[in-house]
Amino acid sequence: MALAAATTLLGGAMYANANAASVTPDPSTSASPTTPGSTSPTNPGSTSPSTPASASAPVPTGTAGTGSSASDVVDAANTFLKTLDDDQQAAVLLDFTQANATAWSNEACGADCRVGIELSTLSDTQLAAAEAVVEAATGTGTDTGYDQISEILAADDVLGETDSSYGSGNYYLAFLGAPSTSGTWQLHFGGDQLAVNLTYKDGEVVGTTPYFAGVEPATWTDDDGTTYAPLSGMHDGMESMLEGLSDDELSEAKLSDSTTDVVLGPDEDGAFPDTKEGLAVSELTDDQQQLVLDAITPWVEAADDTTAASTLSTYESELDDTYISYSGTTALDTAGDYVRIDGPGVWIEFSVKDGVVDTSQLNYSSVYRDHDTDYGGEFSFS
Repeated sequence: MALAAATTLLGGAMYANANAASVTPDPSTSASPTTPGSTSPTNPGSTSPSTPASASAPVPTGTAGTGSSASDVVDAANTFLKTLDDDQQAAVLLDFTQANATAWSNEACGADCRVGIELSTLSDTQLAAAEAVVEAATGTGTDTGYDQISEILAADDVLGETDSSYGSGNYYLAFLGAPSTSGTWQLHFGGDQLAVNLTYKDGEVVGTTPYFAGVEPATWTDDDGTTYAPLSGMHDGMESMLEGLSDDELSEAKLSDSTTDVVLGPDEDGAFPDTKEGLAVSELTDDQQQLVLDAITPWVEAADDTTAASTLSTYESELDDTYISYSGTTALDTAGDYVRIDGPGVWIEFSVKDGVVDTSQLNYSSVYRDHDTDYGGEFSFS
């Protein structure tokens, strides 16, 4: 599928250069973000940075993430930087500030609401290197991690066939702080249906949220007859969790007000409700609690496998202080259906809406946050 660009690099680079990071690369790696190996920064290798990529962004071929270590992610990031010229590096390498970290959205607003370099401006070689960074940093599961991310971008290309403001080429990649196994930095990637924010500190993942995942159409079939549904695992896990409740438990879990979209989407950082609503998971049987944990899993597995397992273990230990709630129907198949999981750490929302581009289709929106470790816990929101 062809990349469709809604905005030019000029707009993104102007924003990015104003926030460019004054950083140095990880001395343990061979690549330098300011001096890409032995290649000239204005002519890195045989690639032309001014030539848009003709290759498509990640396609849904069942490709999983590599589940790599933080050092492997740093290596992939520095390999990507080696392919860029000076201006492109300035667009990618930014300061790890609150303004840059929170510059993500679920709107098709291009560089007006995002930082980084736009995928559509990259050459084939540069695009492949950018994809390798995201693949190294994310999970290896089916319909989770890199597999899910590639399907979400492919769904955006489906929308782009109707509306050019959508498409996988309109996604942005930035490194907030220099990729390194010492110090703190963030992998920042996304577009209108995705926001990946992975924060690293001294070679460890210290934050995997916010993670926004949406899709429109919710399901589609390609020319080869293969059907895709990138958020099916999230949808089905939430549906099974609700189906496992008794009528009395459903009554307790039901919110008094309807909710037509995610509550803690972009620009709602730190706005967690003071009081948890719904049904306490501590009141549920072991089997029902397992359904809650199963529902949480697809979001947690957006990160690399080791981090995902550790995070899930933490959320399992906090289940007794976790609450579930919903509005609309439990089938999650009608606009206005909504479900939430809110614990000491975990916060997950899943919302069903009518399509934006094609109103005959459903649009799924979801957001995963952590009360303590959003953006690695680097910022205080009031």
